[in-house]
Amino acid sequence: MTSTSQGGDPADGLSVEVIETSSLGDRSYLATDGGVAVVVDPQRDIDRVIAAAGRLGVRIAAVVETHVHNDYVSGGLELSRLTGAEYGVAAADNAPFRHRPLHDGEVMVLSDHMRLRAVATPGHTFHHLSYVLEGKDSAVGVFTGGSLLYGTTGRTDLLGEDHSEELARHQHASARKLADMLPDGARIWPTHGFGSFCSATQSSGESATVGEQRMINPALTLGEHEFVEQTLAGLDAYPAYYAHMGVKNLAGPEPVDLREPDRANKEELAKRLDAGEWVIDLRSRKAYVVSHLAGIISLGLDGAMVTWLGWLIDWGAPITLVGETRDEVAEAQRELARIGIDKFAAAATGKPEELAADPTQLRSTATASFTDLAAAQSGTRVNGLPLPDVVLDVRTNNEYRDSHVENAVHIPLYELTARSSELPSGTIWIHCGSGYRAAIAASLLEREGRTDVVVVDDHFDTAADSGVRMADA
Repeated sequence: MTSTSQGGDPADGLSVEVIETSSLGDRSYLATDGGVAVVVDPQRDIDRVIAAAGRLGVRIAAVVETHVHNDYVSGGLELSRLTGAEYGVAAADNAPFRHRPLHDGEVMVLSDHMRLRAVATPGHTFHHLSYVLEGKDSAVGVFTGGSLLYGTTGRTDLLGEDHSEELARHQHASARKLADMLPDGARIWPTHGFGSFCSATQSSGESATVGEQRMINPALTLGEHEFVEQTLAGLDAYPAYYAHMGVKNLAGPEPVDLREPDRANKEELAKRLDAGEWVIDLRSRKAYVVSHLAGIISLGLDGAMVTWLGWLIDWGAPITLVGETRDEVAEAQRELARIGIDKFAAAATGKPEELAADPTQLRSTATASFTDLAAAQSGTRVNGLPLPDVVLDVRTNNEYRDSHVENAVHIPLYELTARSSELPSGTIWIHCGSGYRAAIAASLLEREGRTDVVVVDDHFDTAADSGVRMADA
């Protein structure tokens, strides 16, 4: 779910290490001249950053934040405490903890060969800063946070819809400000845009320069009015847990706690399941559908587990993690700690057959392909599957508007628990974009007593070619 890789071409003796958190669609950065380093937008699990600095043999001299993050808990404060590094935060955020308040144009001199210049780039937030990385002779690139992303920009509605249009205008101006002040060859290192809901639209490409963005980025190719209209029209829902992140980051996050949760035996696990608690199956959906415990929720580590769990739960509800191995549980802990969830009711490890207090707890879920759905639409049963009384689409609003199955009922996954009573009785075939969200939806419905479900474990972009009748555009 995470990786560390070398990013950026060395210039003026500087290099940039990319620390990726793919499960949240974010990247942190460590820039160095070979002696000292600055870290930009670190995630809460800072051991990855410290390990990268140790591997490179550099001292972390500064940590900076582009903005008060809404999609994860920052590790910046704790990293600065542990390393003694200077901690740079936008002055206008008035953070209550010890930090260096940074203003537009302020320069942090890190060594004779490396400087970081703060640039006010409001849009994603009102006080957003980007940081131009300067070598001895020139600007190497810019850390853009949630401003100028690869082929898009950061979304502008996280501070409330009342501010989204004003921030969209700021975002357009900020992107052009960066493009005007930097050479075409300068690199762009964004924090968001790799699947993060913090981006206005999906990003494109794996690397970029200012010159490349001039050709493709709407903020640089469209006029302000057209850009604002396009940006606001494309905004969709974002995870509910975002409401808690900014508050925690501005107050000053506590150190991460990755200690192993208490172990739950079969009887305790059964009790928690019977009570309807959030007991999470961390295995892949492929394993889940074959065998699982009744009432358990499928949120496999092979997908965006942290995003969907954070979106779906009542904040503060007890969570029990269930994996086949302790490593799976530890990985889930790390993922969830990044959004501020690091207290768990319990954990258990083993296969469903080993964890069932009674064999009657074991369940399986039928699966189908879009080819099977096409046959079912014509009244033909395939592989013994029951015909659907309803086809449920749990994708987002934007996905549904782009294209959807004829006569499908659309309830986005994040609304399913509140709206499940709208579903008629009978057999429900559930689909999403790949099968991951469909498995989550099936497990949520099963927990409510709906066992007449079929998961379409297939990619939606194959539906039309598979013969599925699609709604007219």
